[in-house]
Amino acid sequence: MTVERVGKTYYACYAMNLSQSSQIFDPLSDVLTVLDARATRRTRFEGSGDWALAFPALERLKFVAVLRGAGWLLLPDTAPQRLETGDCCLIGRTAYVIASDPALAPIDGLPLYAEGNDLVRLKGDDTVTLGGGISFAPGNAAFLLDMLPAFMHVSAMSTGAATITALLGLLDAEAEQNSMGREIVTARLAEVLMIHAIRTFASASDTTSGWLGALADPRIGRAIQCFHSDIARPWTVADLAAEAGMSRAAFSSAFACRVGQAPFAYMRNWRMTRARAALAERHSSIADVAASVGYTSQSAFGHAFRQTFDRAPRQHTS
Repeated sequence: MTVERVGKTYYACYAMNLSQSSQIFDPLSDVLTVLDARATRRTRFEGSGDWALAFPALERLKFVAVLRGAGWLLLPDTAPQRLETGDCCLIGRTAYVIASDPALAPIDGLPLYAEGNDLVRLKGDDTVTLGGGISFAPGNAAFLLDMLPAFMHVSAMSTGAATITALLGLLDAEAEQNSMGREIVTARLAEVLMIHAIRTFASASDTTSGWLGALADPRIGRAIQCFHSDIARPWTVADLAAEAGMSRAAFSSAFACRVGQAPFAYMRNWRMTRARAALAERHSSIADVAASVGYTSQSAFGHAFRQTFDRAPRQHTS
């Protein structure tokens, strides 16, 4: 499949509303849509010899892809990760270092990209990487970032890597020219790359824990799909367990083990996150927003909202 064909296919797919599906409701698309996931800045790094750059933790997803050469990614309390040509990774809210050698002392990388500088070259271009950020609606990133691994590595040898390679080729080509619409094209490509990297990582046979592992699980994933498809329904944990075909106790234990929070806490957190996003748009009343996320009592909704965010719902509408 050519790079051009892959690009056209993904542009068409991305133009669809991510939260809609004619077959199976997709919780990942639902979350990314509600959180208003958007590509922010795209950067390029070229280096030769010895180099090591440190970057701080931020409330966003960061992708790094190696176009040529190789390097190392270092995260706190984690063994150094080797990145080869064609590899792509997603980095959550954690500080990290990217280096030619993991033993090198890093310098602060932020000043090198200051004042809108999107290209940094150190001594040459034996190694070339593309980077970019995916931001979320203010205050709502935590729902997703809390459940994603701090580091997701997608090898060039992974199933699905051919599409990532094609997307990287398109991103690189756009960066090399000054064509009309360049900014919007690169932003959309970066967003599609992020989604495809998450999908590829989640489909790996050893991804069994965390929210992505839960989505991939036939039973727990079905329960999560059912909840996201109709959050206004007064779901109980027993209802979700029934959708999963499990006993309430077994479902609760398996859900908490995989997702890192109990089913009821997950339901409340998503309802409140979705409510806060709706209130921020200021198109609906508090009562309407409460009903849309499953609360018939505005008082109960307000109590749950304050418990989650330590603020009253009305503070998001004024």
